Amino acid sequence: MNENTLERIVTGVVMLVVAVLLALVDSFLVTWFMLGLIYLIAFREACKLFQTENTTIYVLALGLWIVAGFSAAPEYLGVLVVLGLVAMMAHQKEMDTSILKPFLYPTMSMLFLLSLYVSAGMPALIWLVLIVALTDTGAFIVGKNFGKTSFSPTSPNKTWEGVVGGIAVATLAGAFFGMASVGFLSALMIAFLTSAASVWGDLFESYLKREADVKDSGTIFPGHGGMLDRLDGYLFGGIVLFVLLKSFA
Repeated sequence: MNENTLERIVTGVVMLVVAVLLALVDSFLVTWFMLGLIYLIAFREACKLFQTENTTIYVLALGLWIVAGFSAAPEYLGVLVVLGLVAMMAHQKEMDTSILKPFLYPTMSMLFLLSLYVSAGMPALIWLVLIVALTDTGAFIVGKNFGKTSFSPTSPNKTWEGVVGGIAVATLAGAFFGMASVGFLSALMIAFLTSAASVWGDLFESYLKREADVKDSGTIFPGHGGMLDRLDGYLFGGIVLFVLLKSFA
């Protein structure tokens, strides 16, 4: 076992332990704090990918998350921030769209993740983790053993066989996990769409890294890259799961 593989295993185990402890504690304050910490690290990485130089927006990002902790519907707050920034730039006649980008990604998604917890509780976050993790794991195993057809030029290592296999595994497992809450057919649909969204969330982050000409979004996780590298599937999947639960649950 080489050093990089050992680093990946150790980091993966530590992240799993933290996730399990967070689920067991199931405290709004703790969850809000941990998601906020994750958000601010991801926000910093996104600013680097987007080459956003304005340091004032970090204060705005922190203030936004603090306000979100008192909101019954945090998902709407990102829209207000973007509208405020656009209005300010129009007033000053200086339109710097790079400032808006990190408030669209990952800010909007992180607010939806917080809203998912606020509206549906820890079981919904666990459901999301199950779907995204099984999508990744299933895609890796199926792709490694049966993958032949390239999935996308954005991510040449992915194959259609792997993607379909990962979505199939996550959809079935996710349907059985969620059927007690929304019924089997609704859970099947929700798991399928959430799993598919996570694939394209991963793909979108890969696109951003290719545009920025970097291998990883950061180095915070030895052997695993940056926070966005760990979050990518959740940032799309979380929004889809939240919207579908609100629509069909």
